[in-house]
Amino acid sequence: MDEKRNSREVITILFLCLLWYAVSSSSNVVGKMVLSNFPYPLTLTMVQLTSITIYSGPFFNLWGVRKSPNISWNYYVRFILPLALGKLFANIFSHVSIWKVPVSYAHTVKATMPLFTVILSRIILREKQTWRVYLSLVPIVGGVAIATLTELSFNMIGLISALVSTMAFSLQNIYSKKMLHDTGVHHLRLLFILGRSALFIFLPLWIFNDFINLVYIHPIKTSVNFSYNILGLLFLDGILNWLQNIIAFSVLSIVTPLTYAVASASKRIFVIGVTLFVLGNPVTWVNIFGMAMAILGVLYYNKAKYDQRQEKQRDNSILPKYYNMNHNDNSNSFVVNGWANKRNQLFAV
Repeated sequence: MDEKRNSREVITILFLCLLWYAVSSSSNVVGKMVLSNFPYPLTLTMVQLTSITIYSGPFFNLWGVRKSPNISWNYYVRFILPLALGKLFANIFSHVSIWKVPVSYAHTVKATMPLFTVILSRIILREKQTWRVYLSLVPIVGGVAIATLTELSFNMIGLISALVSTMAFSLQNIYSKKMLHDTGVHHLRLLFILGRSALFIFLPLWIFNDFINLVYIHPIKTSVNFSYNILGLLFLDGILNWLQNIIAFSVLSIVTPLTYAVASASKRIFVIGVTLFVLGNPVTWVNIFGMAMAILGVLYYNKAKYDQRQEKQRDNSILPKYYNMNHNDNSNSFVVNGWANKRNQLFAV
């Protein structure tokens, strides 16, 4: 029975990962096709946030996802709104990057997320890393640098946008873990809350920028077929982006952090390969070497972080005995050890 159950779990995880890779690749291809013919990244962001807001509520109720707990207005302003802003900026700059540069290059630049995570964790959480973690950043930065220097379709705005998007996603990951721990909200409900909040924040900006440009200043005077094609691609992109978020959160909920990190890095390789094949942007062998070097660096970083967490857990399991031997105070030992375990579980990124 155990073997059958384990086999079903492995098959489920493999199926979800393959579906995640396929949906993510399709979303990136469709997004690039939209922005190549319809250069309005803010509108693409608007469509995706609207899709999360419209589809998530009914689907989660049908699926039986537990309701969100009551969250105070003070906590909402202090944590949820900044998280929603982070999601908004991450999406906007991500779309600007794939508009200005090839998807394969944008995803290579996004491989620098561990670098931002280490720096931000050090600044915000005062978290120190092992020498192996710092060493893993070398091939990541080196690979991205090689890919940048050899990118045939290089664009400075695209590079900066990809870096800003990556930093925003890193900040979002750090603070999302804190919110999940503090409130006990379901991770899918958190996606819905952040998407809806980001939509309400973003709506006035979109109206005064893209909406006015599209309707009054630069109306699209093209064929009806072209308009229908763009509307169809925008609708498809919203669906794919929403599905990608749902599948990613589902994978995260059933696998270990290391497995998810490796799966995410593998997904990036898959997206780069598919977009190179489908969209056909020109690359050189040196460019491909830089991409591969960066991705391998990410895999090594994930392994180093996993080893670091294992070492901390072993140290924490030894802490009560050491503390009792010196102070003979069981209650204090429990408090110290419990706090350390909670902190490591919460901020292990």
